[in-house]
Amino acid sequence: MPNLARLTLALLALPTAAHADQLVTLVIQNHTFTPSSFSVPAGERFRIQLTSHDESVDEFESYDLKFEKIIVPGNTVTVFAGPLHPGTYSFFDDYHPDQAKGTVTAVAAKE
Repeated sequence: MPNLARLTLALLALPTAAHADQLVTLVIQNHTFTPSSFSVPAGERFRIQLTSHDESVDEFESYDLKFEKIIVPGNTVTVFAGPLHPGTYSFFDDYHPDQAKGTVTAVAAKE
């Protein structure tokens, strides 16, 4: 059993990667994203789930993250993004770009 114990300790010492299914939940209401900014680990895929509480149609878009989704009032859409290099990336509502803006910051793991 000593070999099994050493193997277990060795496996526990390995770095753990964030899961690709990390979910970030956003709401859009009054043409404003909540939260309007959030962070994710650099180098990992993630999902953004957006629920609309607006009274009009919105277009959830990001040139930086390469997605574009129409969302109707009361519905929820999900987009996949990443992996990203460390930095800040923008997203917006293409129908209300002056009001609905947000950012996602990809943060490098600390060594």
